[in-house]
Amino acid sequence: MRGASPIDGALRRLSAALDGLEGAVDRRLNAGARLGEIEIEMQRIGLDRSRLAQSVDAAEARSERLEEANKEVSRRLVAAMETIRSVLERNDG
Repeated sequence: MRGASPIDGALRRLSAALDGLEGAVDRRLNAGARLGEIEIEMQRIGLDRSRLAQSVDAAEARSERLEEANKEVSRRLVAAMETIRSVLERNDG
C-alpha cells in the first residue's frame, strides 16, 4: 500500500476538528443546563430566605409582645404583693 494521500490526511484532520467541535458544543450545552439548574436553585434559596425572614420577623414581634406581657404580669404581682403586705400590716398592727 502506498502512503496516505494529502486528502486522507486532510480528512482525518477535518474529522478530528469536527469531533473536537462536537465535544465543545456538548460541554457548552451541559454547562448551560447546569447554569439553568443553578439559577432555579438560587431562586428557590431566595424564596426560602424570604420566608425565613418573615418567620423571624413574626417570632421577634411575638417575643416582644410576650416580653411586654411578662412585664405587665410582674408589675401586677408586685402590686398584689404590696396590697397583701399592707393588709397584713394593718391586721397585725
